[in-house]
Amino acid sequence: MSIEKKLQSVFSKVDELKPVFIERLANAVAIPSVSGDESLRKEVFKMSEFLVKELESLGAYDIQVKPLGKQPPPVTDENLQLPPIVLARVGKDETKKTIMIYGHYDVQPALKDDGWDTYPFKLVEVNDKLYGRGSTDDKGPVIAWLNVLQAHKELSLELPVNIIFCFEGMEESGSLGLEELVGREADKYFKGVDTCCISDNYWLGTKKPVLTYGLRGCNYYQIIVSGPGADLHSGIFGGVIHEPMTDLIRVMSQLVDVKGKILIPGIDEMVAPVTETEEKLYDDIEFDVNELNAASGSNTAIYQSKNDILMHRWRYPSLSLHGIEGAFSGGGAKTVIPAKVIGKFSIRTVPDIDSKKMDQYVFDYVNAKFRELGTPNSYKVELIHDGAYWKSDPFNDSFTAAKKATKVVWGVEPDLTREGGSIPITLTFEQQLKTNVLLLPLGKGDDGAHSINEKIDVKNYIEGAKTMAAYLHYYGEI
Repeated sequence: MSIEKKLQSVFSKVDELKPVFIERLANAVAIPSVSGDESLRKEVFKMSEFLVKELESLGAYDIQVKPLGKQPPPVTDENLQLPPIVLARVGKDETKKTIMIYGHYDVQPALKDDGWDTYPFKLVEVNDKLYGRGSTDDKGPVIAWLNVLQAHKELSLELPVNIIFCFEGMEESGSLGLEELVGREADKYFKGVDTCCISDNYWLGTKKPVLTYGLRGCNYYQIIVSGPGADLHSGIFGGVIHEPMTDLIRVMSQLVDVKGKILIPGIDEMVAPVTETEEKLYDDIEFDVNELNAASGSNTAIYQSKNDILMHRWRYPSLSLHGIEGAFSGGGAKTVIPAKVIGKFSIRTVPDIDSKKMDQYVFDYVNAKFRELGTPNSYKVELIHDGAYWKSDPFNDSFTAAKKATKVVWGVEPDLTREGGSIPITLTFEQQLKTNVLLLPLGKGDDGAHSINEKIDVKNYIEGAKTMAAYLHYYGEI
């Protein structure tokens, strides 16, 4: 049977099973597997068990649930266990190529009170969009791979490649333990992997599919400022003590300016210069400022030209302020002076930034700014976690197969893009497994990953599964 006829059968079966596939995603979304919330750690474990059961029912074998031990500080519970990594195999034909498929089953925090229109851990379909935490990041894509297995199983159609699945539960919290496991299993469970495929990013806009060959890294920091022995009344102590919040706000306001320029010396100087060849790659990409505004839900773009927007999103570093732990944030008017506050910020890294050098630049700069304050409050700046940037070859066999798959499903050639977000494990896979990585996104640029009302379009969820299936078949014949 020709590859075209095989794919026609698979595509028809995917369409037929659409209700089943949506129900499977709904069951996954219903598990609040928030890795960053210690109180929900049992739910993350529950999600790993859900995946094991699904894989077993779909014919996977050699399923291994790899424990990772205790989570290192900072943690509240010293005995907190890291979620396991779930490994599984499909196919064992030595004449076929082997693809390792990575995904994560943990999600970002989400509360209805954050501004969600619906309860975040219940999948809700509205206007052909599936709303729920994890629907696009990354439960939707993970479940879509399982849907591909089911379509082939019901057709009694043999997969054209061998598959190794690797699903982790700490991606949203720094992928703790994964790098070490990949190193241990490189010549064992992962031996013989020809390429890796990750579906954990998004289209650039909302109209045209993309394939991604580069990611920024992410170093996440916190600044801890402590003063009084307890929270105080501002009517009694305001104006007569050094307030931790005032010190923290002053220092954090000097990390980045309102135009997005990083104010910490030494970071920009490490960035690789733009070459003429690189600049030309941006010319044919379909994108404009209106798509950025639509995705952000505002008219707040710093740059107006396509090239400036994409370069500052992909190949230049950025510093973002994320929040302050310990500060009053509820409704009403509470006149409290917090005794201890913790400011959170991150820096997205790009070639050729040296992560360790940047950490030292950050520490030195923050400490210098505190010394300038002359405050008696105690302070400390520390790295919470980091993840390296990554860049691959968009013209290798894996990308070639993915281009064919995209064209046959969506009817257009995909844009070749980089991305501003981070998937820390990409570089580890390339280096430890001595292979290449393809990023094959399912969701659109307006899906709202990490935000309120996260969604994936029904079309992207279903057609995405078809694209995944076609990719397997085209890669298998190269």
